[in-house]
Amino acid sequence: MKKVVVSTGGGDAPGLNAVIYAVVHACYRRGWEVYGSRSGYGGFLDIDEMIRLTPRDVEGIYAIGGTILGSSSKGSPFAKPIQNLAGEVQLVDMSEKIMKNYRRMGFDCHIVIGGDGSLQIAQRFSQMGMHVIGVPKTIDNDLPVTERTFGFDTAVSTATNALDKLHSTAKSHDRVMVVEVMGRDSGWIALYSGISGGADVILIPEIPFDLDSVCSKIADNELREKHYSIVVVAEGAAAKGGEVINKGRELGREDVVLGGVGEWVASEIRERTEKDTRSLVLGHLQRGGSPTTFDRLLALRFGAAAVRLVEEDMHGQMVALVSSRMVSVPLEDVVTGRKKVDLNSDKIITARDIGICFGD
Repeated sequence: MKKVVVSTGGGDAPGLNAVIYAVVHACYRRGWEVYGSRSGYGGFLDIDEMIRLTPRDVEGIYAIGGTILGSSSKGSPFAKPIQNLAGEVQLVDMSEKIMKNYRRMGFDCHIVIGGDGSLQIAQRFSQMGMHVIGVPKTIDNDLPVTERTFGFDTAVSTATNALDKLHSTAKSHDRVMVVEVMGRDSGWIALYSGISGGADVILIPEIPFDLDSVCSKIADNELREKHYSIVVVAEGAAAKGGEVINKGRELGREDVVLGGVGEWVASEIRERTEKDTRSLVLGHLQRGGSPTTFDRLLALRFGAAAVRLVEEDMHGQMVALVSSRMVSVPLEDVVTGRKKVDLNSDKIITARDIGICFGD
């Protein structure tokens, strides 16, 4: 009998609970025990945060957004922010304590559900001797090797639905609506939702944009008697020669918190075109809600495939979707970088063919 622990790390994404559901049921069908570590590695640091999971505990959660285990996107176990008696915050390496507790609790494998940050941490623990299997999770769809990550389809559906609603109000008031969506280094959400949602302009991190080009597209709409425009901008998009706009760095985060590019683009368009221009940040709406059918099924497949890797003792691997099949890939191949939008892909070409401007 094996003893498996599962955790969810990083930002939440629709489909996390579906993975947990599949892991628990697949393990119990094999006669194994399953535990859940709350708030990422919290269960390895505090025994009260490690909970036993049975099929009864996960009944029906596959349709629910978020994660029943909670998540943490601040701080790595290798540099965890801890407040000392003097009130000062120090970064402490908790990895040895986690490894000690992992062995003491008798786990055979740790299934880590997370994005690039969580999987990088998992890779480091794998090198320290922890038996780890990764499950790819990010609404940004920017993990290499796997064709899709769960959560992406739901995020795109949320963004597309918002764009559909904005068309009527933008048209009613002859406005330019600028919608900021998530996408730090890759513009997958902006691209998919922008094309599907009838955007006039899509701005993504892969293509530095020129505001003159954006305003020319808006002016062209006016000449064609279309007196409104929809602009979709990924949070990590930047103007040519400019820097990514951010809100600074929060304690415990390695990356700065992005945000503000939508309002900046709207302000520039307003000043240059004298059009009534408004901005909207979808933000965490893209992370919430029930997973779509696609994400739900993908998450269940990932969870079941992860348990099959546990059964085969294939550690240090991540399950991935390749050519519609579940395969395993070494974790070290996953943490090499982020997957960018291919600027020669048929989606980019399609967008250009139907008149969408990328600001280049």
